[in-house]
Amino acid sequence: MSINRVRQPVTNLVTLSYRLPRTGRSAIRSWRRQYANGNGRAPEPSARSSNWLRTSLGLGGTAAAAFLVYTFATTRGDQLESAIEAKSVTPKIAGDLDSQYVHEKKSLQSPGVYLWGNNAYRVVDPDSKETVIKNPRQLSYFEGQVLRDLKISEKSGAAITENGDLVQWGKGYSEIDFKPTKTLTGKDLRTLCMSSDRILALASNGSVYSLPIAKNDQESGRKPKEGSWFPFSSGRAGVSYRLLEPALRLGEKITAISGGLQHALLLTNSGRVFSVASSTESYPSFGQLGVPGLTWSTRPQGPVDTCHEVKALGNSKVTEIATGDYHSLALTKDGNVYAFGDNSFGQLGSDFDPAQPFNDTPSLVPLKLFYPGNIWLPKVTAIAAGGANSFFTVDAQRILGPGEDRSTVRDLGRITADTWTCGRGIWGALGNGKWTHLQDAPTKVKALSGLFEYDERTKTLSPIRLRNISVGTTHASAIMDNKAHVDSSATTSLEKSSDWGHDALFWGGNEHFQLGTGKRSNLSKPSHINAPPDSESKSAKQEARLQIMPRHRAKVGNRTVSMEQRIECGRHISAIYSAV
Repeated sequence: MSINRVRQPVTNLVTLSYRLPRTGRSAIRSWRRQYANGNGRAPEPSARSSNWLRTSLGLGGTAAAAFLVYTFATTRGDQLESAIEAKSVTPKIAGDLDSQYVHEKKSLQSPGVYLWGNNAYRVVDPDSKETVIKNPRQLSYFEGQVLRDLKISEKSGAAITENGDLVQWGKGYSEIDFKPTKTLTGKDLRTLCMSSDRILALASNGSVYSLPIAKNDQESGRKPKEGSWFPFSSGRAGVSYRLLEPALRLGEKITAISGGLQHALLLTNSGRVFSVASSTESYPSFGQLGVPGLTWSTRPQGPVDTCHEVKALGNSKVTEIATGDYHSLALTKDGNVYAFGDNSFGQLGSDFDPAQPFNDTPSLVPLKLFYPGNIWLPKVTAIAAGGANSFFTVDAQRILGPGEDRSTVRDLGRITADTWTCGRGIWGALGNGKWTHLQDAPTKVKALSGLFEYDERTKTLSPIRLRNISVGTTHASAIMDNKAHVDSSATTSLEKSSDWGHDALFWGGNEHFQLGTGKRSNLSKPSHINAPPDSESKSAKQEARLQIMPRHRAKVGNRTVSMEQRIECGRHISAIYSAV
């Protein structure tokens, strides 16, 4: 009995411990064969005691070994399982960070300006003789700075600092001194636009300054008198400039400006629009001023840059303006869009007429034709223009159509956010996947339309709209108004690895590597690009997708500043900058 009580647990223990390994079963069967050996004959009485002792010792040793193996196996398994759990919840160390996380942290910790594209005129990198810059490169002058606005062209760049001063660079500014230089200062400037040879800058008080881009013209031109803090004291401005003087009403002021190569639009806080010639080289001749019959020969007496009210817009209150090279757009409060100017590529959204390639009277873009069937109520929410292209973002609400039963329409009241475009698409700038030379009927950008995401707070699907569209001469970029996690707020510090930015997409011409793909191939559909590689990061296996940091609070020197990243597409150049 005692032997059986000892043997049974040992046998069960060995069988349990070695149940999985194939060698364990072989060892058990071998031990049993030895135990039954002897051809069925009983052992001699003199050897029975000795055999019993050896068998007991063998069983004891086997039990001890089995116990050790079982303990090791179970303990090791628990350790491995604990290690796996720890790895899944423990943040990575700094030397092994995910490349996307590294990209975001760099964006947060290094505010500034990043440019890429044509560098023949030293706009992308004034310190480099390279003619093209294939990937985003930080402009050292603005390292650690946040800006109010930034505009770039092929020959020159201009930015407004956090303090409201104008900074210019590039060979369009000076063939010799083309590095970033402060020019117009002390005006508390807020935003700007550039024509072919002049800069228009809007101050916080509503004043609009017009000054030449070239440094020689700024120094040799007429410099107006300026007042001083000291009584009975005045002096001359440091650079030549002119103040634009639209006929404003009492309490009215300019709140926004937008400009093309020859003209600019000024928007007031009462919703009125003024147009003005913004180039000294040529007068607007494609109807982009929005004044019927206005040409160089018919213009009224007075300065060339006299402001003209666009009265053809009627009593509609305009909330947003946009300009291409030679055409203009105006968005009204009720969601209608008016277009005027050059229509050589269909950028006005109306039929192209070779006999009359431009329209000098603002015309309503036929928005309702986008949504046939009378089951959608469309409303334009934003406009953008550049080069010979126009873009419209539309909120289309599902309504009850003629003859429809309300109980059978499941998506009644649902809003779909769409993006439409028209104009020149030979380089793929339409973003509709086609290479169209002329597109006068607005076409939908499917990659930016009809997108939804699940909102955890409302437990419903919400449309993904565009946060911003920037349109250059041959290419464009869009920032999606999405967030990867729904618990974020506008005041987040974005210090967690689970925080993500807005998706950014690029498309169009890439002849000067302005899309940031590192290749010269054009793209006819909005596509993601990769963030600049980080030489300090060891995570080279995964490439980080470029994302734009939403508004957040971060350190700028010793200060904490609320900032966000923006994209600017210019003439064959792209830029990302940190803005207040």
